[in-house]
Amino acid sequence: MKKMFRAAIERMAPYTPGEQPAPGQRLIKLNTNENPYPPSPQVRTAIVKAAGASLRLYPPPRADALVNAAARVYRISRDMILAGNGSDELLAMLFRATLARGDKVAYALPTYSLYDTLAAIQEASVAAVPLGAGFTQPLEALAGQRAALTIVCNPNSPCGSLAAPAALDKLARQLQGRLLVIDEAYVDFAASHSLPLLKRHQNVVVLRSFSKSFSLAGLRVGLCFAQRPVIEQLLKVKDSYNLNRLAVTAAAAALEDIGWMRRNVERIKVVRATTESRLRQMGFEVPPSQANFVLARIQGQDMGAVAGGLRRRGILVRHFPKSVFRDALRISIGTPAEMAVLFRTLEGLIRPMAGIDGNIAMAGRVRNRVRQRQPPRDPGLARRAGRARDALSKTIKANEPLKPSV
Repeated sequence: MKKMFRAAIERMAPYTPGEQPAPGQRLIKLNTNENPYPPSPQVRTAIVKAAGASLRLYPPPRADALVNAAARVYRISRDMILAGNGSDELLAMLFRATLARGDKVAYALPTYSLYDTLAAIQEASVAAVPLGAGFTQPLEALAGQRAALTIVCNPNSPCGSLAAPAALDKLARQLQGRLLVIDEAYVDFAASHSLPLLKRHQNVVVLRSFSKSFSLAGLRVGLCFAQRPVIEQLLKVKDSYNLNRLAVTAAAAALEDIGWMRRNVERIKVVRATTESRLRQMGFEVPPSQANFVLARIQGQDMGAVAGGLRRRGILVRHFPKSVFRDALRISIGTPAEMAVLFRTLEGLIRPMAGIDGNIAMAGRVRNRVRQRQPPRDPGLARRAGRARDALSKTIKANEPLKPSV
């Protein structure tokens, strides 16, 4: 029987999104980096107003109301802005427009795993460059790849690390006309952004999402910022009416009330700081995050069992079993009440229940001292930490499923 699909499609593995609860299912959802707070009330008002007779008509192909609002808010010419059905669609457009079979695309490892899927669709050659010490972006190594397309997820997922604008400015110069995409899906939670680079570099593209900071994940809206010649080429591979009327109206309203978003972002940043501190107290390695999530790691210990234990107790977090961070959990920042439940439940899962309480935290302290090349104060500490890690896996597997703690 003749194959109906390209060989590359049959070979590739599909992108696996985070779990979405079924209607009516009560779960604390900390797995897909959604905003725990609702969008601006102006968004709801705008949607209700737009849900009228005009729905029988196609939407404006360039999402004019949204693009005009973005031009005002970000002070960028409207002909340098392209709206998409989430930044994922904009990424797909960039891959389609720049990569033929065998062309090279470069990005860090690990990073947003959709890049792998999009590269496989194009049959592109992937240069996946490992992160540097301290989870830093490997910008010099990326420059050395001389790829047709280079992507920097900034802040990066799943670790939340941020590359400085000056370093990205240097990378854009090093690439000498090759396209540099800076994926800023989480940048509203960060200390800096890269939009000013657009004025200095013709090869820079900056992507933004409304799913995280603006609380509009359910509507799928993203923005692409680039110089006009880049936008003109991307328009050639854009779907004809890629954003529906309600999404355009809602995103424009969200921009008009950007203060609402910024207040929610500040609330999340406060909880993020508390979360990092609490997780470190439990013995996790937690790199400083500039996003709306944190990475919690116990080096060498597969966290799949912990993620499963949390799931059975009604809490969703993200575990990447095929990643180099299989020994970590990515935890979205929820409300203070949601995070309190997480801390209580997680402590119960990782604290050994056979008389060795506290040694997981000791293991974390030992690990940190080793990294700093400092000997532990207690000669027996390292031995107890090793026993704690061994006990951790046995303890989690021995736990019976509990009812969700919500």
